[in-house]
Amino acid sequence: MPARLIINADDFGLTRGVNRAVVELHQAGSLTSATLMATGAAFDDAVTLAGANPTLGVGCHITLTDGVPVSPPQSISTLLGSDGTTFRPSLVDFVQALLRGKISEDEVEREALAQVEKLRDAGIQVTHLDTHKHTHLFPAVTRPLLRVAERCGIGAIRNPFEEPWSLALGHGNRLRRLQVKLLGSLHNRFERQPQICNARVLTTDGTIGISATGQLDAPTLHELLLALPADGTFELCCHPGYNDGDLDRVSTRLRTHRDVERNALLAEVPSRSLQPNAPQLINYGDLVA
Repeated sequence: MPARLIINADDFGLTRGVNRAVVELHQAGSLTSATLMATGAAFDDAVTLAGANPTLGVGCHITLTDGVPVSPPQSISTLLGSDGTTFRPSLVDFVQALLRGKISEDEVEREALAQVEKLRDAGIQVTHLDTHKHTHLFPAVTRPLLRVAERCGIGAIRNPFEEPWSLALGHGNRLRRLQVKLLGSLHNRFERQPQICNARVLTTDGTIGISATGQLDAPTLHELLLALPADGTFELCCHPGYNDGDLDRVSTRLRTHRDVERNALLAEVPSRSLQPNAPQLINYGDLVA
């Protein structure tokens, strides 16, 4: 049996240009899954497009930093920045607060549940959970997300740790590779979570492309796809889109590179599918089934 690969676009719902890229790539056979931001500026557009493309797996991209919450601010005060209404704008600020014990797991669970329920109320069958900026690398976020997954009958969650063979390819800048490698020390704690151990919530063998975020061009993607093992289940994490006026109006560090990723996926995924031992492309719904 060949390896199975989920190709997931994060930030579905961020802008209409991101949504357009997701649908174009899915229809071209270059993308199988996307995770929808509950408070994205183009949420309603994404919901409409998801309904028109039922073979696209749609998960919930839980956002706990750099955005607006779904829950009433007073109910999740430990998640908020200094303005008391929005999340901390910096991932570093979020992680520092998390490590200092200043963030309530109950409030993480409350906000994650509110985001999932917003998708479900809009008619989305949520295939899995992941997090904006991979915050569920940390057990204090993993635990409440797994509780939400069980409570809502969501059968899968992203494994947010890059595979060692993928990291060894040397993609991305040196600092990002070092960060990804150091955070890999938390992998065992992720795998020891009872929902993961007992397969009550499923995940993949690992995720690829994390260290290459912002540099996932066609040569890099080509190398990643060729290096994929002959068996196992993996996720390729990507951020395609269109660098347009709508993107200028939102907070994101990925701008011109969204075009680069879109073009790389269009070129490399269909090409790899024609070669021997090509991976089977699935979404998280297929993983659960």
